[in-house]
Order: sequence, then C-alpha cells, then structure tokens
Amino acid sequence: MMWKPAALLGWTAFPVGSSVQGILQLTLMCIQMIATIVKISKLTSALCLLGSLSAPWVLAAGHGGTFPDVIDVGTRPESITKGFGGDYFVTVMNGREEGDGVVKRIHGSEVSVFATGFDEPKGICFIGGYLITTDLNKVRKIDSRGNVSILADEDDFPVAISYLNDAAAGPDGKSVYITDMGANTKMNGPYGMWAIGSDEADALPVIGRVFEIGLDGSIRIAIDSNPLMPCPNGVGVGKDGQLLVGAFFTGNLLEQTDEGLRIVHDSMRGADAVEQDSEGYYYVSSWRQGRVWRVAPDGRYSRVLQDGFKSAADFYLEADKRRLLLPDMLAGTVNVIRW
Repeated sequence: MMWKPAALLGWTAFPVGSSVQGILQLTLMCIQMIATIVKISKLTSALCLLGSLSAPWVLAAGHGGTFPDVIDVGTRPESITKGFGGDYFVTVMNGREEGDGVVKRIHGSEVSVFATGFDEPKGICFIGGYLITTDLNKVRKIDSRGNVSILADEDDFPVAISYLNDAAAGPDGKSVYITDMGANTKMNGPYGMWAIGSDEADALPVIGRVFEIGLDGSIRIAIDSNPLMPCPNGVGVGKDGQLLVGAFFTGNLLEQTDEGLRIVHDSMRGADAVEQDSEGYYYVSSWRQGRVWRVAPDGRYSRVLQDGFKSAADFYLEADKRRLLLPDMLAGTVNVIRW
C-alpha cells in the first residue's frame, strides 16, 4: 500500500509487502522524517537569528531591556537623558495648559509617567542623584520617587530671564548649565526666522545667556549675552570641560575658550542640542531643519547623520554605543540614530 501523508510532505513512500520488508521500509521512512525535521529546525533557527539581526531593536542599558528605534512617548517631547536605574527620562510638554507637562520614564520599550505638574518642561539632565529640568521661568529638581521641587525660581536669577530652555550637567557633579533664549518671540517674521543680515535680525535684542546653577541653588552667569548667540538654545559640556552652545537664530555651533566664544561651525539655523564625544567630534541637531549633524573636531566639515524629522529636538548622546536618542517633538517620538 502507499503512505500518502508522507507523499504530501515530500518524503519517499514505499509499498509494504512482507512484515520484515515493511519494518525496514518504515524504519527508513522514520530516518527520512527525522532528517527532514532536523533540517527544518536548523532553517528556523537561522531565520530567527536573521530576524533578530535585522529587527529594529537594540539592547538598552540598565535592566537588559530593549529600546526600539522609534518609540511613541506622547505630545511634544523635548529632551531626554539617562537617569535612575539606567532608564531614560524624557520631558513631555503635552498641551499648553498650565501644569499639564510631565516627565516620562522609558524602561526598555515601556513608557510611563514619572513626574507631573510642569508647565513646559524642556531641557533635562541627571546629576547628583536628581533629574534637573527647565520649566519656562524656573528650574525644577526631581528625586528618585518622582517628587518635584524648585531648584531656582525666576526671582533667584541675577538678571531678568525670558525663556529657560536647555540643561546640561556640569563636570563637577554639583551644578548644571541652563540656557535662557532671550528674545525668542522676536526671531520670526511672517515666513519664518528673519534672514541673517536683515534689519529685523540686526534689531534682535541680544539678551540670551547661559547660567550655572549649583545643586545648592546658587546661580552665576556662565556666558553673558553675546551677538554670536542672541537666542541660545542648546548647551553642552565638551570633552575638555569647555561649554558648547547651539545658537538657534544664527545657526552657530559655539565653543567657549579663554578668549571668549568662537564659532566652530555655522549654517545650522534652528540649532538645538550640542554635544561632543571623547574623540572631539561635535553633534548638533536643528529643530527647524529636522536633522542631526556630526561635525569634525576642527569644525571644517560636517555630515548629516539623519534628516527627515519633523522637529529634531534635544538628544542624548551615547558615543560609546555610536548612537544618540533624539526626541522628534512634533512627531511625539524618541528615535535612535546610529553612525
């Protein structure tokens, strides 16, 4: 007779005659079946391995979870940092209602609300066992339980402030650097930012600054107002401890030296986050242009790491992993960029 199920699976079918012959034929058929199963198992393992290599997941530090290449985090995320337990924390401004802003925690691919009660939380960093974030005209401190307190209020600053934006941890582990954008409401005309060199651009008040705030609440001016940065946005600390500034209106990547500010690179209008790795390469995002650059240590050339974002905001650099985590504010996502 014929073993039809075997034929359907592509295995050889034998007519069975005597009992001895039948036993031999059945044994051979079983061997064929086992060999086929082994081949299928190997193929499945190979496909699984291939899938794991091509799937958009990377290991996240902290708890061995996964961090997807793109993760939805809510309405208008602005800045991200690494904090408690090796997890990531992102400021989410939500609507424009008073008190509706939050800080969210990203644990692997899970997103949850960590702290509440903010107005427009923007820059965020982690230092001294606290998350520090700017919030319009004040700076807030968040402990490991999500409790929020005020580190610096508007009246605590030595000069009038307009619009606090980015935050960067100081190399001393005891202070943070904060940008005040200055006259950010006067940067734009009916068709976007005023052209460099226009009468309107030349008339833009130069009142933006960078402040250093200690975890004890002390405040000093770290970089005073300067025509090179009428509206500073991003602030970072370079590999040698020098301050970096992303000048939003002019598009300059600036670096503080003993002689004052110098332009490292230009033509990046809408400059937001600025960072530098241990090899000297700079990284800059542009909120307006929706892209991220990697700039050579000497500033002579740059290349676009990725573009096409709706609004490339304040990223977190992980140079040892050759990646950065970028909030796209208008898309409501955090994105992984690699190079």
